[in-house]
Amino acid sequence: MEMAESKNMEKVHTFKTNLGEKELTVTVGKLAKQANMAVTVQCGGTMVLVAATMSRSQREGIDFFPLLVDVEQKMYAVGRIPGSFMRREGRASDSAILNSRLIDRGIRPLFPNGFRNDVQVTVTVLSSDSENQPDVLGILGAGIALTLSDIPFEGPFGGLRVGRVNGKWVLN
Repeated sequence: MEMAESKNMEKVHTFKTNLGEKELTVTVGKLAKQANMAVTVQCGGTMVLVAATMSRSQREGIDFFPLLVDVEQKMYAVGRIPGSFMRREGRASDSAILNSRLIDRGIRPLFPNGFRNDVQVTVTVLSSDSENQPDVLGILGAGIALTLSDIPFEGPFGGLRVGRVNGKWVLN
């Protein structure tokens, strides 16, 4: 574990581990300091920022848990800027919606019964290479951010992609 001081004297924690043959780096306390907890997760050239926030009070008059998971995948993360007629990026891609649902379905049962505070988990893809997919990094980041935050969460939570190539198990 490495620890570094940021400019405003708050501690930034960086954790590194090997995930298969690749190095996984998790940085806590560097970005999005107004969130209950925010982490960056990086593997190779792919990096995601995951921020978890919670409202201060419960929402009255509802009988469900108001959880919002949002995955933001923009073209700038892979180095492309939209041009010509379509200059704006429209709605979320199908993979972003599926990744949001994958995280939501995994973390929703890990909150206490009767919990009615608004909780928002936002996964922003900051950079992406063609080798490491941001979906697994978003899942890991969501679990880490919620576990380290003051949000009541009965985690931990994580995910991994496992495949078999030429008879050998490969991670991500």
